[in-house]
Amino acid sequence: MYQLLPPSNRSRQVDLAEVYAYPTGARRWVRANMVATVDGAATASGKSEGISGEADKRIFGVLRALADVVLVGAGTVRAEQYRPTRVREQYQAARAAAGQAPTAAVAVVSRAMDLDWTMSLFTSPAVPTIVLTATDAPQAQVDAATEAGAEVIAAGTGDVDLALAVDRLAERGLGRILCEGGPHLLAQLAAAGKMDELCLSMAPQLRGGDSMRILAGPDLTDGLPLILHSLLTEDGFLFARYLVGGPHGSVAGPGMEG
Repeated sequence: MYQLLPPSNRSRQVDLAEVYAYPTGARRWVRANMVATVDGAATASGKSEGISGEADKRIFGVLRALADVVLVGAGTVRAEQYRPTRVREQYQAARAAAGQAPTAAVAVVSRAMDLDWTMSLFTSPAVPTIVLTATDAPQAQVDAATEAGAEVIAAGTGDVDLALAVDRLAERGLGRILCEGGPHLLAQLAAAGKMDELCLSMAPQLRGGDSMRILAGPDLTDGLPLILHSLLTEDGFLFARYLVGGPHGSVAGPGMEG
Protein backbone atom coordinates (compact mmCIF):
# COMPACT_ATOMS: atom_id res chain seq x y z
CA MET A 1 0.00 0.00 0.00
CA TYR A 2 1.37 3.40 -1.01
CA GLN A 3 0.66 6.96 0.05
CA LEU A 4 -0.44 9.47 -2.59
CA LEU A 5 -1.22 12.38 -0.24
CA PRO A 6 0.58 13.93 1.50
CA PRO A 7 3.34 13.18 -1.05
CA SER A 8 5.77 10.52 0.14
CA ASN A 9 8.27 8.01 -1.16
CA ARG A 10 6.15 5.75 -3.39
CA SER A 11 8.68 2.91 -2.95
CA ARG A 12 8.02 2.74 0.80
CA GLN A 13 5.14 0.74 2.23
CA VAL A 14 3.24 2.87 4.70
CA ASP A 15 2.77 2.12 8.38
CA LEU A 16 -1.03 2.03 8.67
CA ALA A 17 -0.98 2.42 12.45
CA GLU A 18 0.99 5.64 11.94
CA VAL A 19 -1.22 6.97 9.12
CA TYR A 20 -4.42 6.32 11.10
CA ALA A 21 -3.17 7.25 14.57
CA TYR A 22 -5.69 9.13 16.70
CA PRO A 23 -4.85 12.78 17.42
CA THR A 24 -2.52 13.18 20.38
CA GLY A 25 -4.37 14.32 23.47
CA ALA A 26 -7.86 13.69 22.08
CA ARG A 27 -10.14 12.61 24.94
CA ARG A 28 -12.94 11.91 22.49
CA TRP A 29 -12.58 11.35 18.76
CA VAL A 30 -15.29 9.76 16.62
CA ARG A 31 -14.01 8.12 13.44
CA ALA A 32 -16.29 6.56 10.83
CA ASN A 33 -15.07 3.84 8.48
CA MET A 34 -17.04 3.00 5.35
CA VAL A 35 -16.51 1.42 1.92
CA ALA A 36 -18.25 2.47 -1.29
CA THR A 37 -17.97 1.91 -5.03
CA VAL A 38 -16.97 4.63 -7.46
CA ASP A 39 -20.66 5.28 -8.18
CA GLY A 40 -21.44 5.55 -4.46
CA ALA A 41 -22.94 2.15 -3.57
CA ALA A 42 -22.21 1.25 0.05
CA THR A 43 -23.57 -2.30 -0.17
CA ALA A 44 -23.95 -5.20 -2.58
CA SER A 45 -26.94 -7.46 -1.92
CA GLY A 46 -27.39 -5.68 1.39
CA LYS A 47 -23.84 -6.25 2.64
CA SER A 48 -20.48 -4.46 2.36
CA GLU A 49 -18.60 -7.71 1.72
CA GLY A 50 -19.18 -7.63 -2.04
CA ILE A 51 -17.40 -4.30 -2.47
CA SER A 52 -14.57 -4.82 0.00
CA GLY A 53 -11.11 -6.19 -0.75
CA GLU A 54 -7.97 -7.48 0.96
CA ALA A 55 -6.43 -4.03 1.46
CA ASP A 56 -9.71 -2.61 2.74
CA LYS A 57 -9.97 -5.44 5.25
CA ARG A 58 -6.40 -4.77 6.38
CA ILE A 59 -7.23 -1.14 7.14
CA PHE A 60 -10.45 -2.33 8.82
CA GLY A 61 -8.34 -4.46 11.17
CA VAL A 62 -5.90 -1.65 11.95
CA LEU A 63 -8.69 0.82 12.73
CA ARG A 64 -10.24 -1.68 15.14
CA ALA A 65 -6.84 -2.30 16.74
CA LEU A 66 -6.45 1.43 17.45
CA ALA A 67 -9.98 2.04 18.80
CA ASP A 68 -11.42 1.80 22.30
CA VAL A 69 -14.88 0.88 21.03
CA VAL A 70 -16.61 -0.01 17.75
CA LEU A 71 -19.99 1.70 17.33
CA VAL A 72 -22.48 -0.10 15.09
CA GLY A 73 -26.22 -0.15 14.42
CA ALA A 74 -28.40 -3.15 15.24
CA GLY A 75 -29.42 -3.57 11.58
CA THR A 76 -25.78 -3.89 10.54
CA VAL A 77 -25.13 -6.37 13.35
CA ARG A 78 -27.94 -8.55 12.03
CA ALA A 79 -27.12 -8.16 8.31
CA GLU A 80 -23.36 -8.67 8.66
CA GLN A 81 -23.59 -11.29 11.45
CA TYR A 82 -21.19 -9.32 13.63
CA ARG A 83 -18.61 -11.11 15.72
CA PRO A 84 -16.47 -9.80 18.60
CA THR A 85 -13.28 -7.91 17.79
CA ARG A 86 -10.10 -10.00 17.80
CA VAL A 87 -7.19 -9.60 20.20
CA ARG A 88 -4.26 -8.76 17.93
CA GLU A 89 -0.96 -9.66 19.55
CA GLN A 90 1.09 -7.09 17.61
CA TYR A 91 -0.89 -4.27 19.19
CA GLN A 92 -0.93 -5.45 22.80
CA ALA A 93 2.10 -3.49 24.00
CA ALA A 94 0.82 -0.24 22.46
CA ARG A 95 -2.70 -0.77 23.81
CA ALA A 96 -1.41 -1.52 27.29
CA ALA A 97 0.80 1.58 27.22
CA ALA A 98 -2.22 3.68 26.20
CA GLY A 99 -4.33 2.21 29.01
CA GLN A 100 -6.60 0.36 26.58
CA ALA A 101 -8.23 -3.05 26.97
CA PRO A 102 -6.70 -5.91 24.92
CA THR A 103 -9.21 -5.20 22.14
CA ALA A 104 -12.01 -2.78 21.32
CA ALA A 105 -15.45 -3.36 22.77
CA VAL A 106 -18.41 -3.38 20.39
CA ALA A 107 -21.26 -0.97 21.19
CA VAL A 108 -24.54 -1.79 19.45
CA VAL A 109 -27.11 1.00 19.03
CA SER A 110 -30.63 -0.41 19.37
CA ARG A 111 -33.89 1.18 20.56
CA ALA A 112 -35.95 -2.04 20.42
CA MET A 113 -33.03 -4.32 21.39
CA ASP A 114 -34.30 -6.89 18.89
CA LEU A 115 -31.06 -8.85 18.87
CA ASP A 116 -29.98 -12.48 18.97
CA TRP A 117 -28.40 -12.82 22.40
CA THR A 118 -26.90 -16.21 21.44
CA MET A 119 -24.53 -14.58 18.92
CA SER A 120 -20.85 -14.86 19.76
CA LEU A 121 -20.83 -11.04 19.87
CA PHE A 122 -22.66 -11.36 23.20
CA THR A 123 -21.65 -14.80 24.46
CA SER A 124 -17.88 -14.88 23.90
CA PRO A 125 -16.29 -11.43 23.44
CA ALA A 126 -12.83 -10.72 24.87
CA VAL A 127 -14.31 -7.46 26.18
CA PRO A 128 -18.03 -7.31 27.13
CA THR A 129 -20.28 -5.99 24.38
CA ILE A 130 -22.22 -2.78 25.09
CA VAL A 131 -25.81 -2.10 24.06
CA LEU A 132 -26.75 1.58 23.74
CA THR A 133 -30.50 1.97 24.07
CA ALA A 134 -33.23 4.26 25.39
CA THR A 135 -34.32 4.62 29.02
CA ASP A 136 -37.71 3.12 28.12
CA ALA A 137 -36.37 0.12 26.18
CA PRO A 138 -38.32 -3.15 26.68
CA GLN A 139 -37.37 -4.44 30.14
CA ALA A 140 -37.47 -8.06 29.01
CA GLN A 141 -34.83 -7.29 26.37
CA VAL A 142 -32.72 -5.34 28.85
CA ASP A 143 -32.79 -8.36 31.17
CA ALA A 144 -31.92 -10.72 28.30
CA ALA A 145 -28.97 -8.55 27.30
CA THR A 146 -27.67 -8.44 30.86
CA GLU A 147 -28.05 -12.21 31.24
CA ALA A 148 -26.07 -12.67 28.02
CA GLY A 149 -23.21 -10.66 29.53
CA ALA A 150 -23.73 -7.34 27.74
CA GLU A 151 -23.50 -3.94 29.43
CA VAL A 152 -26.65 -1.90 28.80
CA ILE A 153 -26.27 1.89 28.69
CA ALA A 154 -29.32 4.14 28.40
CA ALA A 155 -28.99 7.36 26.42
CA GLY A 156 -32.18 9.25 25.66
CA THR A 157 -35.88 8.48 26.05
CA GLY A 158 -38.12 7.26 23.24
CA ASP A 159 -35.09 6.78 20.99
CA VAL A 160 -31.34 6.59 21.36
CA ASP A 161 -29.77 10.04 21.65
CA LEU A 162 -26.54 9.46 19.71
CA ALA A 163 -24.85 12.63 20.96
CA LEU A 164 -25.52 11.52 24.53
CA ALA A 165 -24.50 7.93 23.72
CA VAL A 166 -21.11 9.13 22.47
CA ASP A 167 -20.65 11.14 25.67
CA ARG A 168 -21.62 8.10 27.76
CA LEU A 169 -18.91 6.03 26.06
CA ALA A 170 -16.29 8.75 26.55
CA GLU A 171 -17.22 9.01 30.24
CA ARG A 172 -16.28 5.32 30.56
CA GLY A 173 -12.85 5.98 29.06
CA LEU A 174 -13.92 4.79 25.61
CA GLY A 175 -13.11 8.02 23.80
CA ARG A 176 -11.49 6.59 20.66
CA ILE A 177 -14.71 5.64 18.90
CA LEU A 178 -14.84 3.83 15.56
CA CYS A 179 -18.25 3.90 13.85
CA GLU A 180 -18.74 1.13 11.28
CA GLY A 181 -22.26 2.16 10.28
CA GLY A 182 -24.43 1.22 8.72
CA PRO A 183 -25.56 4.16 6.59
CA HIS A 184 -28.55 5.04 8.79
CA LEU A 185 -26.46 5.22 11.96
CA LEU A 186 -23.73 7.20 10.22
CA ALA A 187 -26.28 9.71 8.94
CA GLN A 188 -27.63 10.17 12.46
CA LEU A 189 -24.12 10.57 13.86
CA ALA A 190 -23.26 13.23 11.29
CA ALA A 191 -26.54 15.05 11.91
CA ALA A 192 -25.82 15.02 15.64
CA GLY A 193 -22.51 16.80 15.03
CA LYS A 194 -20.54 13.99 16.63
CA MET A 195 -18.35 12.83 13.73
CA ASP A 196 -14.76 14.04 13.71
CA GLU A 197 -13.37 11.96 10.88
CA LEU A 198 -14.35 9.77 7.91
CA CYS A 199 -12.19 6.96 6.56
CA LEU A 200 -13.58 6.07 3.14
CA SER A 201 -12.44 3.13 1.02
CA MET A 202 -13.39 3.58 -2.65
CA ALA A 203 -13.71 0.28 -4.50
CA PRO A 204 -12.77 0.24 -8.22
CA GLN A 205 -16.15 -0.96 -9.43
CA LEU A 206 -19.60 0.23 -10.46
CA ARG A 207 -22.83 -1.21 -9.04
CA GLY A 208 -25.73 0.86 -10.31
CA GLY A 209 -29.16 -0.07 -8.96
CA ASP A 210 -30.59 1.51 -5.85
CA SER A 211 -27.92 0.57 -3.28
CA MET A 212 -27.58 2.83 -0.25
CA ARG A 213 -24.91 5.48 -0.09
CA ILE A 214 -22.70 5.68 3.00
CA LEU A 215 -25.23 8.07 4.59
CA ALA A 216 -28.92 7.18 4.53
CA GLY A 217 -30.94 9.92 6.16
CA PRO A 218 -32.23 13.49 5.78
CA ASP A 219 -30.19 16.19 4.10
CA LEU A 220 -27.49 17.78 6.23
CA THR A 221 -28.17 21.51 6.43
CA ASP A 222 -25.47 23.33 4.41
CA GLY A 223 -23.62 20.04 4.00
CA LEU A 224 -20.80 18.71 6.14
CA PRO A 225 -17.43 20.04 4.94
CA LEU A 226 -14.50 17.63 4.90
CA ILE A 227 -10.73 18.20 4.77
CA LEU A 228 -8.63 15.55 2.98
CA HIS A 229 -5.94 14.42 5.43
CA SER A 230 -4.36 11.48 3.57
CA LEU A 231 -4.87 9.28 0.52
CA LEU A 232 -3.54 5.76 0.04
CA THR A 233 -3.84 3.26 -2.82
CA GLU A 234 -3.56 -0.47 -3.44
CA ASP A 235 -5.05 -2.78 -6.09
CA GLY A 236 -7.06 0.04 -7.63
CA PHE A 237 -8.69 1.00 -4.31
CA LEU A 238 -8.39 4.52 -2.90
CA PHE A 239 -8.32 4.97 0.86
CA ALA A 240 -9.12 8.53 1.95
CA ARG A 241 -8.96 9.91 5.46
CA TYR A 242 -11.07 13.05 5.86
CA LEU A 243 -11.31 15.34 8.87
CA VAL A 244 -14.57 17.16 9.53
CA GLY A 245 -14.10 20.90 9.03
CA GLY A 246 -16.13 24.11 8.95
CA PRO A 247 -18.89 25.04 11.40
CA HIS A 248 -19.66 21.43 12.35
CA GLY A 249 -16.16 20.60 13.56
CA SER A 250 -12.48 20.83 12.75
CA VAL A 251 -9.11 19.24 13.33
CA ALA A 252 -9.26 20.84 16.78
CA GLY A 253 -12.99 20.32 17.03
CA PRO A 254 -15.28 18.17 19.19
CA GLY A 255 -12.82 15.38 19.78
CA MET A 256 -10.14 17.76 21.04
CA GLU A 257 -12.04 19.47 23.78
CA GLY A 258 -9.76 20.25 26.70
